[in-house]
Amino acid sequence: MRPHKKTFCSFEIMKKILDACCGSRMFWFDKQNEQVLFIDNREHYEKLDSGHVIDVNPNLVADFRKMPFEDNSFYHVVFDPPHLLRAGSNSWLTKKYGKLNEQTWKEDIQKGFRECMRVLKPNGTLVFKWNEDQIKLSEILSIIDYKPLYGNKRAKTHWLVFMKVSEENDSKNRSMDA
Repeated sequence: MRPHKKTFCSFEIMKKILDACCGSRMFWFDKQNEQVLFIDNREHYEKLDSGHVIDVNPNLVADFRKMPFEDNSFYHVVFDPPHLLRAGSNSWLTKKYGKLNEQTWKEDIQKGFRECMRVLKPNGTLVFKWNEDQIKLSEILSIIDYKPLYGNKRAKTHWLVFMKVSEENDSKNRSMDA
């Protein structure tokens, strides 16, 4: 059992990268990367009968829909929210990956994207990971206000890259459209 921690310290903000839904940090090559602030809305540790371990241990417990950071804080944000609607509340899938609320999931994803873009520095990049086992990527893209730059289109799990346009570039683009 881990000792309880998770107090917010201003030095954490000095990190360049934010993982807004870190879960068990499965895709990170370096799960202790000093440049990354790992947040999740929960902590969970459990050793399963199979021998597998579920270890959700963020640096900070925080909700991706309302993050406790100032605007323009990070150069790079990773957004890998839960993608399951239908899974038992005590299933290993829910324990490992989290679960979306069936009534509010669209609003939750919208809020998450807005928050990730808010805390991202101008010209910073957002990497979004989505598994479309239960909700298609096209449905996600239809409810958010952002367009990806590029990403993979053929797999069941998608990685998309977005960029926060700087206010300077945004106003130039608007004047060119006029």
